[in-house]
Amino acid sequence: MLQTHDVRIAIIEDDEEDYFLISDYIKEIEGPTIVVEWCNNYEKALLKLKAREYDIYFVDYRLGKYTGLDFLQQASLAGVEEPIILLTGKGNKDIDIQAMRSGATDYLVKSELNTEKLERCIRYSLDRAGDLKELTARESKYRNLFENSRDGIFIADASLHLLELNHAARTMLYGLSGGEEKGNLCDFITNDAQRTAILRHINNMENVAAIEVEIESKTRQTKYCLLSLSFLENQTTEQVVHGLLHDITALKKAELVNLQSQKMAVNERLMQTLAHEIRNPLNNIALSLEHFPHSDDQLHLLDIMERNTARINHILTELLDITRPLELTFQKHSLQEIMDESLAMIIDRIKLQDIVVQKNYPELPLQITANKSKLILAFTNILVNAIEAMESGKGSLSVDLTEYEDANMVCIRDSGNGIPEEYLPKLFEPFFTLKKKGVGLGLSSSLSIFQSHKADVRVKSRLNEGTSFYISFDRLPNGQ
Repeated sequence: MLQTHDVRIAIIEDDEEDYFLISDYIKEIEGPTIVVEWCNNYEKALLKLKAREYDIYFVDYRLGKYTGLDFLQQASLAGVEEPIILLTGKGNKDIDIQAMRSGATDYLVKSELNTEKLERCIRYSLDRAGDLKELTARESKYRNLFENSRDGIFIADASLHLLELNHAARTMLYGLSGGEEKGNLCDFITNDAQRTAILRHINNMENVAAIEVEIESKTRQTKYCLLSLSFLENQTTEQVVHGLLHDITALKKAELVNLQSQKMAVNERLMQTLAHEIRNPLNNIALSLEHFPHSDDQLHLLDIMERNTARINHILTELLDITRPLELTFQKHSLQEIMDESLAMIIDRIKLQDIVVQKNYPELPLQITANKSKLILAFTNILVNAIEAMESGKGSLSVDLTEYEDANMVCIRDSGNGIPEEYLPKLFEPFFTLKKKGVGLGLSSSLSIFQSHKADVRVKSRLNEGTSFYISFDRLPNGQ
């Protein structure tokens, strides 16, 4: 049965007798009202085609200096979805094949036409056109879901080589510019244990449900994501993997900040209590020393006691300063200027240790709002630690400044011994140190300064390869 609504049919034919013959056959078809119109001009037919005036088109192969294949090509370029049937005077296998390849719905020989054959052709063509429209609509719907999803969605082969990515996935892996390079998903997973676990699942052809991974983009920006993978077979029986990356970076950072805040609060209470309990007897000792009887030959001993009493008092003051919130004034400065002054503060150490320093700066200044003196102090602490981690005469220190779409990043990288992975979470805690004579306040103080600048701090380290500190600052809007 044909569809119930009226069907509009165009017969594009330059022979009037052939038109009337075909038209009469069509008018004998029972069912809905069929409106048949004749068009004997190629250019006018194209205009009607692009205007979508008909439900189906019968096109003669010979149309003056044009052919029905030319008509099919123009229909394809115009994105026309209505069915087109090619007509010829005599059967020709080559034309039949070309017509099908060009998008023709069917191929008919005029001498073989009758009402039954045309009814079957029209019914088949309209049914097929309806199915294609429905399929196109579904594809468009799911394509929109795919492209506009805020989660990263991708398709990969069985070895996790990326085949297709949506916008969110391209942004996660290649930065905001959304590069179209293809690579392997494992190239972006920086944690060795996470990469090994995922490859184990892949080798066993096991689906993966929401495994937490750390992703580093080509622009060296880190995202924390939940990764899900599922195996499917495509039409060629090759295994493909559908993947989803759910960005939990903001949640992860909030958890880390909250955990750090809790640790700092405990440490602050401890430091305040210690400072109070130590300072009271220390003051008594200092007052007693002022009235302590001594001979001239004991003067140096008294001097030692006074100096060390003052030193303890100074340490207590530093401890209490860490527990107080920083009240800073901010002005616009360039990161190049701040890093150069930070390096100048430790130039003597660099020369004594015979360290090679490499600076990689962009030509244009990277502007941030900062308290310059405090930020120099924070960077100096990191640079000093980097120098002390390297062997004299064999170390290299690099300072890289990079501009991204939404941030300016400082990377301080040394070639030292590295930090064991289990110590990385404790690195910024007060009193934690890997130095024999360290107090463990330098990095804690630096973190406090960076946090007051709303900077994001990450550390990566490999034993016997070195340590890298990444500090990201918000970019100033253009014109500020």
